[in-house]
Amino acid sequence: MVKLDTSEEQHHALLETMHRFNEACNYISSIAFERKTANKIELQKIVYYDVRDKFKLSAQLVIRAIAKVAEAYKRDRSIKPEFRPDGAIVYDQRILSWKGLEAVSILALKGRLKIPIRIGEYQEVRLNRVRGQADLIYRDGVFYLAVVVDAPEPSKLDAVGALGVDLGIVNLATDSDGTTYSGAKVEATRERYAKLRTNLQKAKKQTYFLGIRTVEEFH
Repeated sequence: MVKLDTSEEQHHALLETMHRFNEACNYISSIAFERKTANKIELQKIVYYDVRDKFKLSAQLVIRAIAKVAEAYKRDRSIKPEFRPDGAIVYDQRILSWKGLEAVSILALKGRLKIPIRIGEYQEVRLNRVRGQADLIYRDGVFYLAVVVDAPEPSKLDAVGALGVDLGIVNLATDSDGTTYSGAKVEATRERYAKLRTNLQKAKKQTYFLGIRTVEEFH
């Protein structure tokens, strides 16, 4: 969450943009519900020019409004989505850009606004990993940008050292510390099981032949 340090004029401009954007969303929602469509491409064909003319939004803000309605309507097609005047606006890279760690350039009704941002040290190291869209949120009279950052979690196990292992034929393995692991015990166990397997097979054959002989004698 990145706080926008708006002036009074910028605050008013953003709030006006947010109200207009959500008015447009409610208008689009009525048409989507009437046509029973949550398809963004289809909605865009139906409402794009009408919304631009009626609400005086930029092309990309209209696209974002259509997308917001489509996503909301997909969740439950039995009801018409309703949007609050201060509902979030989703900004993408076409209508929002970062100016280092000092400010953002964000599109409003009357053009772009360059607004200072307030961030802590924790956020500073992550803003260079911002990915995708950002949500403009109005909370308790203050504007924030909710951004997604790519911050992979560190490994839970940090290896102190590394051990190399060389597999062989005479010896099973030799590690980089010089320890050799002989295959003598493994080979002895393998031979013991092979001998046991042979004896079991012989015993099975003898039992089989004895069974045949017993049947023949009976007849």
